[in-house]
Amino acid sequence: MTEFAAVKAALKTQAVETPSWAYGNSGTRFKVFAQPGVPRTPEEKIDDAAKVHEFTGAAPTVALHIPWDRVDDFAALAKHAEERGLRLGAINSNTFQDDDYRLGSVCHPDAAVRRKAVGHLLECVDIMDATGSRDLKLWFADGTNYPGQDDLGERQDRLAEALAQVHDRLGDDQRMLLEYKFFEPAFYATDVPDWGTAYAHCLKLGPKAQVVVDTGHHAPGTNIEFIVATLLREGKLGAFDFNSRFYADDDLMVGAADPFQLFRIMYEVIRGGGFTSDVAFMLDQCHNIEAKIPAIIRSVMNVQEATAKALLVDRDALAAAQRSGDVLAANAVVMDAYNTDVRPLLAEVRTELGLDPDPVAAYHRSGWAERIAAERVGGQQAGWGA
Repeated sequence: MTEFAAVKAALKTQAVETPSWAYGNSGTRFKVFAQPGVPRTPEEKIDDAAKVHEFTGAAPTVALHIPWDRVDDFAALAKHAEERGLRLGAINSNTFQDDDYRLGSVCHPDAAVRRKAVGHLLECVDIMDATGSRDLKLWFADGTNYPGQDDLGERQDRLAEALAQVHDRLGDDQRMLLEYKFFEPAFYATDVPDWGTAYAHCLKLGPKAQVVVDTGHHAPGTNIEFIVATLLREGKLGAFDFNSRFYADDDLMVGAADPFQLFRIMYEVIRGGGFTSDVAFMLDQCHNIEAKIPAIIRSVMNVQEATAKALLVDRDALAAAQRSGDVLAANAVVMDAYNTDVRPLLAEVRTELGLDPDPVAAYHRSGWAERIAAERVGGQQAGWGA
């Protein structure tokens, strides 16, 4: 009973940040699919994010993407979020949707293009000041498609220079989160292709610079939990972008492809002391064919379930088996926790928090989907690039 009480107490502190863009229309390279009731403005995205938090109790912040979520008054947008029980979270930059960035942004061979890109990143810090956001999340599509296209070492120098400029602009309580991706859209060489490159840049920059682990941004067979354990050991794990992949950067619902991997990652987070507000647990997903709000609720629940199972690992028994070299016993401890049905436990947690034990069912009963489909008629639906 004491063990379950501690697990429940920990779960009540969990927070998962949802991304504004997940509430908009998205699709494949071939087609973006529209849905009824999709938000048309950043304010409506926040309204939908508030519903996720209302029914899960675990999604108190929503990340913004600039320029997709640009408004005239960001302080007013933060107030809008506050009135709906939310805070504005990470500010995500965009240096990949402009014709000038065909050959890169901060790594571009043309200094004028690099200045433009850095100017956008500095604008994002200004927005952080207005919204009270702690984190600036950086992902760069920069890279090359052909051998000889550009000097790989010089591109790293340009990247380091740009990151330093932005890092110097950050306030005392602000952070820079550097994301990596091993390919796409650059196919020969990506300028931030792996955790080692991101770590090296962040290490040089200082304590305000941390690494983001996007669970979809790895080659097949990569041991992501090893990366998590190493970054935690070095004090450089700043955030997650949670999603699922079968083949590449699929951006499916977290836990959909490999829930066992999500469990293993969360165990390393807990074991390594990363289950704190210092590590941001964010979703980065595209809901192309499924209803968006229920999918995001389900994603939050998937993270909660993986976390609950990870918290149930008998670490004393595991350590004893490891010390004695009992391979099967050690594995059995891990598998016993993973195979535990934690849904009743999480239902108790939600009930104790005054929530419905079944967030998805509660959302469907709320009538919100029908209301927004009826009210959000006309105007420009939000989506990729809007």
